[in-house]
Amino acid sequence: MLHPAKRYTGYRSYSYLEEGRDYRPFNLAPELDRVPAYAGSNLSTDQQERVQRLLTESIVFSTHDHPTRFPDEIGETIDYNRTGRHRTGYAGLARSGMTVVIDNFMDGTACVTSQAGWKWTDVIADLGLRFSDLAHQDYVIKAETVADIHHAKDTGRLALIAGLEASTPIENELDRIDILYGFGVRQLGIAYSEANTLGSGLKEKSDGGLTVFGRRAVERMNKLGIVVDVSHSGDVTSLETIEHSTKPIMITHAGARGVWDTNRMKPDSVIKACAERGGVIGLEAAPHTTLSAAHPLHSIESVMDHFVYCVDLVGIEHVAFGPDTLFGDHVGLHDLFSSALSLGEAHAGVEYERVPYVDGLENPAECFWNIVSWLVSHDYSDDEIRAVVGGNAMRVIEEVWI
Repeated sequence: MLHPAKRYTGYRSYSYLEEGRDYRPFNLAPELDRVPAYAGSNLSTDQQERVQRLLTESIVFSTHDHPTRFPDEIGETIDYNRTGRHRTGYAGLARSGMTVVIDNFMDGTACVTSQAGWKWTDVIADLGLRFSDLAHQDYVIKAETVADIHHAKDTGRLALIAGLEASTPIENELDRIDILYGFGVRQLGIAYSEANTLGSGLKEKSDGGLTVFGRRAVERMNKLGIVVDVSHSGDVTSLETIEHSTKPIMITHAGARGVWDTNRMKPDSVIKACAERGGVIGLEAAPHTTLSAAHPLHSIESVMDHFVYCVDLVGIEHVAFGPDTLFGDHVGLHDLFSSALSLGEAHAGVEYERVPYVDGLENPAECFWNIVSWLVSHDYSDDEIRAVVGGNAMRVIEEVWI
């Protein structure tokens, strides 16, 4: 793990307000040292210095994370979500080495028990409260342009890109995409597991593909300059979205079904189609998703099995990392929201042994140090490492954003 970013001065979320009077207090999980540090890399001094240099010099881009803190007692999460005031994990982010993170706003007031709770007004409140907090500090900045990202890199800041896991809250109102863009949202998923007005999610038994409204929505995203994501969409919907989009899309957080045969992973056909149109797949590490036969106990080694497979399948220029981590008990959170998060359907018929956390990729503070360490220890070149930890995602952003 890196030393704290010099630009970070110790700010804590909403510290410009009075906790207990202006907003409800919660006992939150620690951002650092919640679980033992990953001990599997065993790098030499020269290798550690190379990791440090690569993280310092490169644009490091997470295509998908939830860099917020959750209650230490996971049972308080629903009440915490309902306050609409998620706390950004500034101290953890300052140790992450990341330059850019796509922060997906599925975990606020909009995700209480199921997708049916994704109300438009809740999403707007969630975005507004988080942005108000960002505006009161000087380390994490809201990124809306490519110039914002380069400014963050040049000045030792971290660029946060706002995204939504699914476009469900727009319902059937196309102009709501423009409103989200106006608020600063620059990435949108099509569907989150369950079907919506745009298309089918990955847990539907039959996939009707991209709807007529979904096609218009993709067109609007292209015109505005919003990255389209199909991570939780069904296979047919994913393929039709890739085909219909005039810009490259991202699979911001998934893995390869050829490595682990569940609906949550993407088949070769979708990964190839995404790459053929210039897009990237960000490999995820949410608990019990990117498993592998070689490493069935979920860890960084399991995730890197998906990395190797995808690189062999479509080339290293189309692979990135979207670890999908958070500050808190992610396994407990999945247990709490298992019906809403489609875990049962996604893993139907597949047996696996549970782990308490994903060793090596447990939270946003540690992911990229351990990813780059793995790449260094497996003899990837500096150019290859720069590409997968940031360059590939930046290429898509530069083409999609206006």
